[in-house]
Amino acid sequence: MALDTYIKNLFYLIIVLTCSTMTYGQLEPQYTQYMYNIGSFNPGYVGSVEKAEIAAMYRAQWIDIDGAPRTLRFGANIPMANGKNGLGFNVISDQLGPTSQTFFDASYSFQVNLSADTYLSFGVDAGGGILDIDFTKGNFQDPNEPLLNTTVFNKFYPTVGAGIFMYAEDWYLGASVPNFLTGITKDEEVAALFNDRVQVHLIGGAVLDLGDQFKFKPALLASYFEGLPFRLDISANFLFNDIFTFGAGYRIDNALSGLAGVQISSGMFLGYSYDYSTNALAQYNQGSHEVILKFYLGEGGNRGKQNRSKNKKGKPEQIDSPRFF
Repeated sequence: MALDTYIKNLFYLIIVLTCSTMTYGQLEPQYTQYMYNIGSFNPGYVGSVEKAEIAAMYRAQWIDIDGAPRTLRFGANIPMANGKNGLGFNVISDQLGPTSQTFFDASYSFQVNLSADTYLSFGVDAGGGILDIDFTKGNFQDPNEPLLNTTVFNKFYPTVGAGIFMYAEDWYLGASVPNFLTGITKDEEVAALFNDRVQVHLIGGAVLDLGDQFKFKPALLASYFEGLPFRLDISANFLFNDIFTFGAGYRIDNALSGLAGVQISSGMFLGYSYDYSTNALAQYNQGSHEVILKFYLGEGGNRGKQNRSKNKKGKPEQIDSPRFF
């Protein structure tokens, strides 16, 4: 069995075993369009892109519920000219009631060839988070809870994470731990308000040709957060004429989603998703909205040059990648 086939089967086994024993819950922040935000939680992804890309994403969750989550992400993935290294960075602002968390990190990845068209990338990232709590934004006073009687609380904490990402032109698998530096506070009330516990993500997807102008992309994201239930997101997107994307997603025991996107130009992609709650919150909110805008800059890196063909004049030309993740 080839090395890349063995590793791919191992990843599938891990995901199947994970999903077979899980119960489900919700973690924050979260993305419905996670397939376009992989660099935000897996540093191994940042060098896998052909062109440098910049992404801006905004998520408004549980419309009509006061203090519901609002997430803003700005990030970049930059492949190096040698085709083996990549750099990235993220800034994420997450608002929830009286709490505000700002995450930022820089990442680096190095990749190796497993075969002519299969790559394995290793990534690390380092950064930090700032937690702000302002209980003047609501009526939270409770004489039995000292933290709730503190008007303003501010805390900085460092983060160090790692991830691996294996991919070819028509499939990908990844695993990541966003932060190893857990347990930095002994205050249980404060720890409950930010990610001070181990978190693990497993992601996978594929692209299947259904015709000359039609492609199908299934994907899943399984997330484990220490002390909380697992979360499983599954999605099915379709790409038509390499321009229009549409599909659906399901967050188990949580939400049903609709997704749509358009490749505005060769250097710009716009995506949108809408979540309809399928849990007890459905009667209290009008769903969740998420918008992402991605820009692709410059020329592709050295990776993939062996996949060039020749046109009728004998000049090399880049084969269009069937990936859209």
